Amino acid sequence: MKVAATLSVNGFAYPVELDPGTNLLAAVRDVIGLTGSKEGCDDSECGACMMLLDGQPVNACSYLALQAEGSEITTVEGLADGDTLAPLQVAFLELGGVQCGFCTPGMLVSATALLADNPSPTEDDVRIGLSGNLCRCTGYDGIVKAVLSVAGSS
Repeated sequence: MKVAATLSVNGFAYPVELDPGTNLLAAVRDVIGLTGSKEGCDDSECGACMMLLDGQPVNACSYLALQAEGSEITTVEGLADGDTLAPLQVAFLELGGVQCGFCTPGMLVSATALLADNPSPTEDDVRIGLSGNLCRCTGYDGIVKAVLSVAGSS
């Protein structure tokens, strides 16, 4: 039996009908159609699905969508201002924070939450703050440099 709900994603209200067991990632990707967040493991291990829920990072693959009703959900698409990339997104591109790009949405979301909480992180703070996100390609150096450059700490 499907349940009617409204999810607020990136500032827009989306009326949805979901099975009670639908996770937030499936609701956002498959029902709403925002495919920036990725499913890497479906087990809360890799962070590719990371979204902000009222400003806090959550693994959307293991968070029930219906639990998110009444909260503001921000996906990687919501970090940009229309067609203008956020400074963190630009820094990832310019400083080699992307390679295959699969982890990038989750990294950007986690880094956004980190900088909101700690605007002047050290390199160790960044590495700890992104520890819930796995990258198999970059070696993390470009990602850390990008976050620090936006923070003004590099």
